[in-house]
Parts: sequence; structure tokens; C-alpha cells
Amino acid sequence: MTAALVAFLRARFSEELESARYASNVMATQSERLGVKPEVAARQGRFSVANAEAHLALLDDTVIPYLDTAGPGGRNAEYQLRLLAAPYIEHRDYPHDSDQPGSPA
Repeated sequence: MTAALVAFLRARFSEELESARYASNVMATQSERLGVKPEVAARQGRFSVANAEAHLALLDDTVIPYLDTAGPGGRNAEYQLRLLAAPYIEHRDYPHDSDQPGSPA
């Protein structure tokens, strides 16, 4: 389950980064047509991209290295992984545990 959840999150976060970069570009190049001040569009674009990059960095740098390790570090990593995945629980590709109550499997 852990490996499947990591792969799932990495795919979602990569999609979000791609989406943020695209939206940022659209906002920056078409801000006036969209009725947004260029500086506001640029700031929002930077925020969206940074947010998506931070999710990937958090997963890769502070969660994955500690998964499946003994002790509190491993437990914290597992908990952080599940917290990062929580917003996606209803996603059609979410890898539900088959032994958890309410899981579709």
C-alpha cells in the first residue's frame, strides 16, 4: 500500500505542478484580458507553482526517505504520507487499503 500511495501522490503532485505552470503562464500572458492586474497574476502564478513544488519536495525529501523505517521516524513518515494523501481519498485512482473499513476493495 505504501509504495502505491507514494506513486499515486507523486503522479497527483506532478500533475498539479504542470497545471500550476500552465495556469501561471496563461495568467501572466493574458492577465489584462482576464481582468487581473499583471502584478497580481504574476504573484498568484508564483504562489501556485511554489505550492506544487513544495508538495513534491515534502514528499521526496521528508517522507519517502523515512518510510518503512523502525521507530518514531517511520511512524511519522507514514502519518505524513496519509495526511498528504487525505485530500485525494475520493479520487478514482486512490489506492485504498483492502482491509480498512469503507474501502472499495
